[in-house]
Amino acid sequence: MIEHENITLSVRKQCSLLAVTRSRVYYSCKRIDDNAVTIMNEMREIYEKHPFYGYRRMHVVLNQKGYIINRKRVQRLMNIAGIQAIYPKKKTTKRNKSHKIYPYLLRDIKIDRPNAVWGVDITYIRMKFGFVYLVALIDVFSRKIMGWSLSIFLETQPCLDAYIQALELAKPEILNSDQGCQFTSDAWISKLAGDGIKISMDGKGRWADNVYIERFWRSLKYESVFLQSFETVAQSRKVIEQYIRFYNQERPHQALGYKTPDQVYRENINEYESEAINKEKNLSPTLIKKKIENSQIQATFWS
Repeated sequence: MIEHENITLSVRKQCSLLAVTRSRVYYSCKRIDDNAVTIMNEMREIYEKHPFYGYRRMHVVLNQKGYIINRKRVQRLMNIAGIQAIYPKKKTTKRNKSHKIYPYLLRDIKIDRPNAVWGVDITYIRMKFGFVYLVALIDVFSRKIMGWSLSIFLETQPCLDAYIQALELAKPEILNSDQGCQFTSDAWISKLAGDGIKISMDGKGRWADNVYIERFWRSLKYESVFLQSFETVAQSRKVIEQYIRFYNQERPHQALGYKTPDQVYRENINEYESEAINKEKNLSPTLIKKKIENSQIQATFWS
């Protein structure tokens, strides 16, 4: 559109009329040298075999093949060639702004018994050729893992599967999660509401509100996952299952006085049940009679 030979309008005037900067008029694409083309072709061959290699690993492999090149140039040539490593995105919390957000209920409350509060969260587990997502529910008081699920999809259904598994053991009074779309979805909310569970959600960017499950992720990864090389989903599921069993039943927990989560959960459940029985014994005859009448009415209603 710019005419360099125009004798009526100068290049400066033409650029001004077209709202174009003069530097763009004189810009010419830098020619890629033959050596760079050869390197990019080599990169494509490496990428086809190992699509999860980033520029750092790509740099190491190229050096091993005899190419003298620094990491910055590798990164630049990968961008030019449109080569990007396939890797799991660390952010598993994706909020849906159309979903309802519930308030955080755990501030300043005393958690003094099992099943008062559970926490739930999602993390990713890296495998040799991809990654999977792990959902787990933890009892905050005892640190016991109540239920878990492994999936290749970041969806609501694996969360529900883990929750339903946990319900076979007990039911919490409050269930705390982040504001991820899985935990604000209609399926998740309606299931918890139907079970009479209070819903609590962390504040935006407040990972510390669900710190107990975050600590479990750290223990799981440093004590098991990072020491393994998972080839298949089935292999990762087996290793995770073994670690959760070890974590619940055998691993001494410093915050629990070096008892196991299972031990603390079992001891305090029994103590809580004993207190409930003692309270029943201390009821006045009038209250006991009233409770019996109420139970008879309920039995008649459900029969």
